[in-house]
Amino acid sequence: MEAKHYRHGQTQNAQAARLYLRASEAYSQSNGETTPLAARLDARKLCRQHLEAALALEPDYAPALGLLGRVALDDGHLEQAQILFIASLDAQPGQSQQYTNLGYWALKSERPAMAEQYFAQALELDRQSATAFCGVAHAKRLKAQFDVAYLHYRKLLEMGADWSSVYSGMLTCASHLAVHQADDDLARDAIALLRQDTLPHQQIGRFVGAILSAKYDLNVPDAQILLDTASEDELLILALQKVLMPSAAIEQFVGLLRRAVLAEVAQTAELRDELQPLALAIAQYAERTGYAIAARDDEQRMIDAINNSLQAQLALGEPQAALHGSLIMSAMYGALFHQAFAVQLGQWNLTDWPLAMQAVMVASYYDRANEEAIKQNFEEKAEELCLDKIDLPQAWPTWSNLSQQTETSLKKILIQELGLPAEDLPDTLRILVCGAQSGQRALELARYLSDVEVIAVDESLANVAKGGRVAAEIGLDNIVFWPWSIAQRFVADGHKLHWVEVGRLPSAAMTDLSLSALVNDATNAGAVVHLHTAITEQTRGDRQIRDLIKEHNLQPNRATLRQLRQLVLNNHDKTPWQDLAHEDDFFSLGGCRDRWFAPQDPDQLKQLLGLLSNEVEWKLIKARDAEGHSLSPKPVQRQIQAEAMGNEVQSLVGQGLSVYFSKRR
Repeated sequence: MEAKHYRHGQTQNAQAARLYLRASEAYSQSNGETTPLAARLDARKLCRQHLEAALALEPDYAPALGLLGRVALDDGHLEQAQILFIASLDAQPGQSQQYTNLGYWALKSERPAMAEQYFAQALELDRQSATAFCGVAHAKRLKAQFDVAYLHYRKLLEMGADWSSVYSGMLTCASHLAVHQADDDLARDAIALLRQDTLPHQQIGRFVGAILSAKYDLNVPDAQILLDTASEDELLILALQKVLMPSAAIEQFVGLLRRAVLAEVAQTAELRDELQPLALAIAQYAERTGYAIAARDDEQRMIDAINNSLQAQLALGEPQAALHGSLIMSAMYGALFHQAFAVQLGQWNLTDWPLAMQAVMVASYYDRANEEAIKQNFEEKAEELCLDKIDLPQAWPTWSNLSQQTETSLKKILIQELGLPAEDLPDTLRILVCGAQSGQRALELARYLSDVEVIAVDESLANVAKGGRVAAEIGLDNIVFWPWSIAQRFVADGHKLHWVEVGRLPSAAMTDLSLSALVNDATNAGAVVHLHTAITEQTRGDRQIRDLIKEHNLQPNRATLRQLRQLVLNNHDKTPWQDLAHEDDFFSLGGCRDRWFAPQDPDQLKQLLGLLSNEVEWKLIKARDAEGHSLSPKPVQRQIQAEAMGNEVQSLVGQGLSVYFSKRR
């Protein structure tokens, strides 16, 4: 009898183990980065079923308890996850995996110090645990110990942990690091990050620029720049191709490189093969800045001659190969789409060009042509008809890739992160993104939320066109990009919104737009408004520039923008220009145009906060500080109410908070 009972127990143990293995396999499938959300949810459900069956056979089966805790953690059930992890440790003490799980639970609970302790316990039990070591890096990063976290991520890569979360964490840390001297290890790190095609490289423009400044001694007057050395520098080429480096020294460096390439071509009458990658990269960088880097008179005369020659060659029907070198030179100084010969370039498809030239042709010609076609759909295009081609506004900000996120649903966010009910909501929720600024945030919401349709609105028609083009290119059919006029008509027709995301505020030129009135009219009970209380573009230098514009009635054309920028660059290390010369968008003509000719209107934010301060109608449900840490809503609510009553001492405007409000009725 006892032997029979023993064999029965062994059978149950074996069956529970088999179920656990199946659950583990399903859990791995549910975390596949390329797996569609529906398939991941099915795999997660199957995983939970196998685990519940295993625990029905063996209630104290420690691995199953731990994995069920991971499922609960991933689903946002933090309290349940903690209970399951501790239960697993009670059933089988000394599990490194469960201490690691508790560390990630603490990270999700916004307790990085506690998380670090759990990860340390896990590493005491298993010194080789890469997931625990990675957890330490995440905890250090959340504690703003960016230099220490950065070294942890580097170590993980050296250990072979080639994970997207490692690269993403390292990139975030790099964006906070100050580089003061040349460092080969940092240069190799930067190359590794820039080679990762899915990362939002725009975040590390300062980091990469600082490395290059140190490498080439750009802060030293009359530093020697060797063209052949620069043409073989992989980091320099990648940086020019992928990021905008907000540095006066870098801008001058790129200008000198461009001038050196042009001088050699003027002397030899050809662009040698060794210089072509550098010249192409400079052309991409120049386009990213909106051609902010001014050319000297002799350079401009040379480029004008090249453009005239190109026009003649195209008129004579010369073969495409005869145009390549001249087109590259022209693209370093201006968009090919703006040249007199632009129409004739349309005889070729993108794939007809050499592979090395295609990125430049896309940025300098094809993308601009597509965006101009999109603009024709909007009545606001009439305002641009009197402008010269080179004076057409350019989309800002510039960005390369969307930030990586795990696909989820807005309903899940409402329930788990904001604690709001979602049972009565429709299958598809509507999000309005105000101030899309080239659409990066709007596109991320449309791509990673499975149950939304997104309306992205912007004052800049260039941003509307760019966002629409990118959405079409990546195949998103749940997003539209509109100017404010269409969004206002959409709301006036009675359409309602479930989420309003406020980005860049409208400018004072939008005299017929009240953001607070639009939000009030477009939302019903349960709708969420998310906004930031910081307003950029408020440096002393900005105010002086805007005073000059008003005093002299200056127009936002390329020549004026370049002259105003040069005024700042000539005095970039002096008051009052220092702060302005360190702003990212100062290094793009599109950014300068926005901040000087269409700055954000603080009254729009104050009026919106006044609307949201009404506790009868709105409830503050979540608040975060500038570092992303959660704040107690009640003190923030009191501060908002005090400000609405006229107490400027407690003003939230400019504090950089991220706040979420829900409409009560």
